[in-house]
Amino acid sequence: MDTTESKGLSTFYLKIIGLVLMVIDHIYQMFLPLGAPNWLNWFGRPVATIFFFTSVVAFSHTYSKKKYMTRLYICMVLMSLAMFGLETLVRYDQVVLINNIFRDLFIGTVFMYGVDEFKEGWSSHKVKNILAGILLFLISFVSNFILAAIMSNLSLPRLANTILLSITPGILIAENNLMVLLIPLLYIFKDNRKIQCLLITLMAAVYGIMGSIQWVMVFSIIPIWFYNGKKGPGLKYFFYIFYPAHIAVLYLISAYMFNH
Repeated sequence: MDTTESKGLSTFYLKIIGLVLMVIDHIYQMFLPLGAPNWLNWFGRPVATIFFFTSVVAFSHTYSKKKYMTRLYICMVLMSLAMFGLETLVRYDQVVLINNIFRDLFIGTVFMYGVDEFKEGWSSHKVKNILAGILLFLISFVSNFILAAIMSNLSLPRLANTILLSITPGILIAENNLMVLLIPLLYIFKDNRKIQCLLITLMAAVYGIMGSIQWVMVFSIIPIWFYNGKKGPGLKYFFYIFYPAHIAVLYLISAYMFNH
C-alpha cells in the first residue's frame, strides 16, 4: 500500500485550510457593522498566501496554462460584475464588496507566464521571448495607469466604470495589491520549499515593520511546509463556485440582520 498520500498535505487539503480561514475572515468582514470582534480578522491573513502557493502548483502542473489563465480571467470578470450587481440590488452600504481573489490569481498567472517566456528567451538567446516576458510583467502595472486615465478624463456611467474595472488586470486594484508579486517569486523558486517559506517570512516581516496585521501571513508557511506534492481529491470547480457563493450568502444575511 502506498502511504505517501497520507503523509503531509495535498493541494486539496491546503485549499480546504484556506477556505476555512477565508470563511472566518469574511464573517468578520460582513458582520463588522454588527459588532464582529477584530480578532476574527487575524484568521484571514494567511489565506491569500496559501492560495498563491496552490496557484503556483496548479500553473506548474496544468496541461494547458493558457486555459487555466482564461478560466481565471473569466472568473475575475464575472466575480467583479456579480459583486457590483449584488451591491446595487441590496444597497447595504455598511459593507463594501471588494472581494475578488480571482484578479490576484489571474495577475499571478500573467507574471508566471512572463517568467516562463523570459527564461525561455534567456536560455535560447531569443530576444522576442525576453521582450515578451518583460511585457507580460509590465501589463498589470501599465493597465492601472490606462484605467486611471480613462476614468479621470471621461465622464462615464457607473456601469461603464464597473465594466472597465472588471476587465482590467491591474495589480493596484487587486484585492491584495502589491502582495501579488509574491506569486512570481514563489514560482521562480517552485522547486525549493525553504526559499519559498523564507520569501513569505520576509514579506510578512515587511508588513510587520509597516505596522500591518498582514504580518500574520507568516503562519501560512506551516501548511505550505507540509505540502506533499500530491493533488489529492478532485472537486476543482467546487472552489470556483464556493468563493462567490459564500460571500453572497454572508453579505445577504448581514444585510438582513442589520436592517431588521
